[in-house]
This record gives sequence, structure tokens and C-alpha cells, in this order.
Amino acid sequence: MLFLLPLFMVACGGDEPIDPQPTSNRIVNTNIKQNTTWYADTIYQLGGRIAVEDGATLTIQAGTIIKGEAGTGANATALLIARGGKLIAEGTASMPIIFTSVADEISQADIAAGNFASPNLDPTINGLWGGLIILGNAPISASNTAGDVSSVQIEGIPTSDQNGLYGGTNTHDNSGILSHISIRHGGANIGSGNEINGLTLGGVGFGTSINNIEIVANQDDAIEFFGGTVSVSYLVSWNAGDDGIDTDQSWAGDLNNFVVINPANHCFELDGPEGSYENGHNISYGDIYVGGGSDLINVDQNSIVNLSHLYFTDITSTNSKINRVTAPGVTFNNIILNVDTVANYVNGAVPSTVVAGQILKANTSTLGWTWAAQAGKF
Repeated sequence: MLFLLPLFMVACGGDEPIDPQPTSNRIVNTNIKQNTTWYADTIYQLGGRIAVEDGATLTIQAGTIIKGEAGTGANATALLIARGGKLIAEGTASMPIIFTSVADEISQADIAAGNFASPNLDPTINGLWGGLIILGNAPISASNTAGDVSSVQIEGIPTSDQNGLYGGTNTHDNSGILSHISIRHGGANIGSGNEINGLTLGGVGFGTSINNIEIVANQDDAIEFFGGTVSVSYLVSWNAGDDGIDTDQSWAGDLNNFVVINPANHCFELDGPEGSYENGHNISYGDIYVGGGSDLINVDQNSIVNLSHLYFTDITSTNSKINRVTAPGVTFNNIILNVDTVANYVNGAVPSTVVAGQILKANTSTLGWTWAAQAGKF
């Protein structure tokens, strides 16, 4: 015990250490206040809502597995990167970083063997833990009864926890690097009808690099942007319990080369600004396998988004529609629906750039490492 105690302290809250001795599991139950590294020979178990606080950087080695304990409400587990904190989590195609539930039996041996699927949980099981939350200092469009506000508390985090604040004025704010990460079985309920997203991005700046991300079986949205300027490329959203892609508060970034598979509600829910600050985003080169989803594209009248080079297939119901084509800030370019009659799937006059056809749009060549790709879902 005298040997293990300092190793635990180093791995969960200390400066850059030498490699620790291999161990099967390490519980993390306090916030990270100084530079810390998590190692691939250890499974890290989140014992609660763990914040990487302002000024600290958490580095996660390629091939590391992080598992969240069960819990709801105030006891929901999550990893939260606060404003001013950083996450450097650079997996690779052969050694991805896995965020999952303690109920998942995936191990380092599975990763080493190239088996990235859960060995015991179906890819539809959700709500077993929380999710990954990244918060930054980039602009958001928000307001309250007094008028515009530049920062607000992210949903699900008590107002008593200042680590939950996001938003600011730094468009190039840097919250770190996320690459080759799979987030699974999350979305724990934190209130009445309120669940954590698989990946939440609140006021995240353009200096942050996010690519090659997979979100599987999250009870709420797979990914949700709350303002900010960060861009994301090479994304897989599979079996979201609510929306495949959700945007709010004038997110001003780009999403490109992505796949959405079988969301339970909207494929896209793209909301407009909530304050006087207005900005828009670009969503392009995506393949969307609709399944039993509701709206294909759901926008508000004040939404601002450019949608281009999107292919929708596996549309099983005429209840799946583009809900609005009259929003002046929304443009459609090269939108292809794999149906016989496009008019059955559009509310209103069909734009000339929305047509019937069969042609994939996303470049998925870098996504072969994902569980969804290994399962033959695209």
C-alpha cells in the first residue's frame, strides 16, 4: 500500500510522472487541478463528475479505457473540461481511446487485438453513465430576462459548480485535442427529461482540434454544440436516443465528413440564436441512415446554417421530413434523398437543390476503426 498510494496520486492529480506499474483499475473521484496523464495500461473509473479545472491539462494516452460508474441526477458521472482547462486525448486508428460504462467488459486486450466493440453490451444500450463535456471561452448567443449574457451554466451541472460555466469572447480559445475517441452507452438522466449528451461542446473555441470521434448509444443527443467556434471532422453518431446532431446558441464552426446512423428523434436539430449575437455554421459531406428517425432536418425560423452535400437513406416513413424550407438563414445545396418522391419528405415547396438519388457524400476512409464501421453499418 505504501508503494501504490503515490502512484494513485500521480495518475489522478499530479505532474507528469514516470510510467506507473500496470494495474487493472484506478478510481478517480476528485477534480484534476494540475497537469495529469492517464496511461493505457490502466482502466480509469470515474467515481463522479470529474472536472479538469482552469489551468490544468489532462493528457490521455492512445489506447486508454475510461469507464463511468452508474449514477443519475447529482450523482451522474462525467468528465468535464472546464474553461481554461485542456484535454489532450489523441488516440489512433489502431489504439483508440474508449469512454464507456463500468458495465462494459472491454479491456486492454481487446484494444490490442483490434476488437473495439463491446464484448457484452449491445450498441443500443444507453444511459449507463454520463458523458464527455468540454467548455470554453468562445462566443455564445444567450440571454436571460435582463438581456444578453456572455456566459451561462451548461445544462445538468449545478450552478454552485463554477466549472460548469461556458462562453466568452475568445474565438480562438483552445480546449485541447480530441482524436480517435469512442464514447459509448452514456446519457445518464440528470433531471426530469434531461440527459447528458455523448459529447457536449459549450463555447469551445476554434483553437481546439476535434476529429475522428464516435458516439454510440447515448440516451440523449450524440453531440450538441452550444455556441462556440470549434470545427469537427470525421464523426460517427450511432443509435442516439434523441438527435444525431444538435446545434444551439449560434455555433459558428464547420462539421464535415460524418455519418449519422439511426437516431431516435431528429437526424439534425439546428436551433437559432438565443440572444442578439448571430452567427451560423456549415454542415457538409454527410451520410445519414435515417431508420426510424423523425425529422430529417429540423430548424427554427431564425436558424442560420448552410447544409450541403448530404445523403439521406434508409428512410422508412413519410413522417421523416425536412420540417422547414422557409427559414431565411438556412440554405440547402446538393441534398439527396434516397426516395421516389421528394415532395413527400419536405414540408413546403421543395428547393431545387433537394433531389432524389443514391450517392454517398461522406469520406469515411478514416473511420474504419469505429465500432460502427466494424459492425458494417456504413
